[in-house]
Amino acid sequence: MILCDQSIRERIKNGQIFIDPYTEEFLQPASYDLRMDKNFMIFDRTQHESIDVRRPVKNLMQQVTIVEDEPFILHPGTFALANTLEVVGVDNQHVGWLEGKSSLGRLGLVIHATAGFLDPGNKLRMTLELSNLGSLPIKLYYKMKIAQIAFGQLDQPCQRPYGSKELKSKYFGDMSVKASLMHENFHK
Repeated sequence: MILCDQSIRERIKNGQIFIDPYTEEFLQPASYDLRMDKNFMIFDRTQHESIDVRRPVKNLMQQVTIVEDEPFILHPGTFALANTLEVVGVDNQHVGWLEGKSSLGRLGLVIHATAGFLDPGNKLRMTLELSNLGSLPIKLYYKMKIAQIAFGQLDQPCQRPYGSKELKSKYFGDMSVKASLMHENFHK
């Protein structure tokens, strides 16, 4: 079941859903608008010929930080990681789904490839996997509305929320943009 605006508001008040900072005007009929943070990670193609998902690759990505009024320019066919400005969290009986904004999708901007799910028990700045599918560069700005998150309720509380020791949750509680830790899956 996807939660409506009233249910999202109620669950924020009782602590089942966490959004900080929260702005009432960002609450939509069945979602909440999220803004973009100022930190990005981009691939450094000058030092690497390929990505081996089994190995950690040092310096695969470099961090870029923009200031309030200067854009981050996402060129056609390129990829960048970023975070939402808001910290979003759910208890062990709720989940969240990150989705793009229609107006940005119509410009060719995709905000996530696979990292659009907020697991029960996690609280973090959501990861944005930005891709420009269009033919013109897109200027992105700090604090612009970039995504929306919808929330749902599980049929019962989960037994092992994200972050439980036995899960070895790689991105639990992330507050800054982080490169892939896929290589850790091969070293268990």
